[in-house]
Amino acid sequence: MIVGAHSIIYSKNPEADRAFLRDALGLPHVDVGDGWLIFGLPPSEVAVHPAEEDGVHEFYLMCADVAAFVRSMKERKVTCGPILNRGWGLLTQVTLPGGSKLGVYQPRHARPKPIELPKARRKGVRATKAGSGHTSRKRGGSR
Repeated sequence: MIVGAHSIIYSKNPEADRAFLRDALGLPHVDVGDGWLIFGLPPSEVAVHPAEEDGVHEFYLMCADVAAFVRSMKERKVTCGPILNRGWGLLTQVTLPGGSKLGVYQPRHARPKPIELPKARRKGVRATKAGSGHTSRKRGGSR
């Protein structure tokens, strides 16, 4: 059974972008060693769109009020793009310290219920050590 999703943001300045996710967005995180931070996200969803070629993926964060998000970022001296009404949602973009753009939108489309995770079947069942079993194809990927 699927228990979550692991998204990767590739960056020319991963330390600065990790600090942004930690400090500006306030995402909870764990340090799995050597400065590698893995961030928790709220429930997520995935959609499949038609494309001319395979292997192109996008990552967006969603918020309840995009105008409030933009104001909050401005207070932190973070620049956001204009808020655009795309029909399916109100979209802005944040420029990460590493230079890439991250879309943030207020959805106006129907949202599925999140998957409910199964409860542990026995007491004392422990998760594996954070970071164990993760590999990266190239340095700069996520662990």
